[in-house]
Amino acid sequence: MPPTANQAITDWDDAYANTAHIDGGAGYPAKWAEQAAGFRAAMTDAGRAELDRPYGEAARERFDLFTPEGPAKGTVVFVHGGYWMAFEPSRWSHLAAGALARGWRVAMPGYTLCPDIRIAGITRQIGRAVTAIAEAAPGPLRLTGHSAGGHLVSRMLCADSPLAPAVRGRIGHVVSISGLHDLRPLRNTRMNDTLRLDEAEAVAESPALSRPLPGASITCWVGAAERPEFVRQNALLANVWRGLGAATAVREEAGRHHFNVIDDLTDPASDLVAALLAG
Repeated sequence: MPPTANQAITDWDDAYANTAHIDGGAGYPAKWAEQAAGFRAAMTDAGRAELDRPYGEAARERFDLFTPEGPAKGTVVFVHGGYWMAFEPSRWSHLAAGALARGWRVAMPGYTLCPDIRIAGITRQIGRAVTAIAEAAPGPLRLTGHSAGGHLVSRMLCADSPLAPAVRGRIGHVVSISGLHDLRPLRNTRMNDTLRLDEAEAVAESPALSRPLPGASITCWVGAAERPEFVRQNALLANVWRGLGAATAVREEAGRHHFNVIDDLTDPASDLVAALLAG
């Protein structure tokens, strides 16, 4: 018998909802904030934190830079998620711990949130942020981001990347964690009242609908227990870009959901940190 087709999605808001489908989901933001505050305090006391460095004129065009003990091997840039509508870098500082322990600097840029900006504008902001970080920190670059942040770091590898060739050439690898790679389905959600995506922008800002830069290398990483749409979006980009000549890998991490899939960034011995620093 032929396989049964997956049922069509009728509730798009539920398809992209995370908190309601995670045990204790509502408590994660406070947990992240507490962990991040402790980490920032410790790094500041050690003289290894440079906070709120500007990369542009907008209020949120700032980045935090954490430095390892001893000479740095390169710089990791982490871009936070929140559906382009929420959070700031200070909520995620603790996620720098794994790469720092491996001898890498970690930079965490902020960006203006929707509806005060369009997603295309955020892409340009992250391009400016990566450029400013590259100017401030010599050596190889690795990019990673979670959810909307996964989308934004993937956009840096698209053929229409806002990055100059000299900066692109320093990016050895990108890891998109639970990334949103095709934005068209989000037009069916209530959050689009804030995002204001039209069809043209959704297409233009979707990495899965773009060609990758020559030599692009990306790992698409997702929790196996995430919402089916995130698992689908994860595999989608790797599948499409592999067919266009990029080096791609897919990882579905057992026992991880959308909120704890990033936890392994704190562990220098984790497979996630190893994947990020490869290349």
